[in-house]
Amino acid sequence: MRYLRAGSGPALILVHGLMGYSFSWRYTIPALSRYATVYAIDQLGTGFSDRPENLDCRLRSIAERFLRFLKAVGVSSFDLLGTSHGGEVAMMAASLCLQRADLHLRKLILVAPVNPWSPHGQTYAPTLGTPLGSALFLRMIGSMQWAYPHLLARLYGDPKRIPPGTLEGYTAPVRLPRSFEYALSIASHWTADLEDLKSVTPTLAEIPTLLIWGEADRAVYVQSAEKLRSYFKNCQLVVFPGVGHLTYEEVPNEFNQTLVEFLTGSR
Repeated sequence: MRYLRAGSGPALILVHGLMGYSFSWRYTIPALSRYATVYAIDQLGTGFSDRPENLDCRLRSIAERFLRFLKAVGVSSFDLLGTSHGGEVAMMAASLCLQRADLHLRKLILVAPVNPWSPHGQTYAPTLGTPLGSALFLRMIGSMQWAYPHLLARLYGDPKRIPPGTLEGYTAPVRLPRSFEYALSIASHWTADLEDLKSVTPTLAEIPTLLIWGEADRAVYVQSAEKLRSYFKNCQLVVFPGVGHLTYEEVPNEFNQTLVEFLTGSR
């Protein structure tokens, strides 16, 4: 598992979203490394990490691999930030942490996390994850590079705010073998994983939590934020007006300031 590390102080772990990797945090790492030891991972199967065949991509299995990563790098007490599917992973990992005496999660930050109360993706993701859907997708994707700029633009509230080099950064790992199998395997477990997440969400109630969303998010609807928030006893919600799914790239200064305030206790 490839990861980036920077800074010193309390550990902060960053978990990217589906088809993302540590590149997603290029504006977050420099700002947060002044306050924490920041780890930005590439999940197995994506980014520039290994892509083992027959990788178990069920939500619980991904979360368990993440906890093994923490042990491997010697982290026992940490803050955890996950975005999109990485937010879903972060919630499951947080639930598993509560069952262990050797790991302590201090604070949880969820950035537009995939959750059972946002309907987007709950129909087409399982279809894409079927053997037929996956086969058709893999056959077509090689000739669909023309669509990448459009797909990226949909993740922004204002496409004019896409930083230079963003498209190139996200498509760099796509050239590697088995670049889409990880996402397709996740899609095949989508419905079952959401049910599993729904069952463990009440266990997270005592964890101090920050929810961050873009008001114009087309990937995970901001309307689901209040329902998710209701499961936490100490939970702040910050919504950036006019911003899309990638808040940490579209408004990085505001995003980083919000994180610093939450992690240092000034918010």
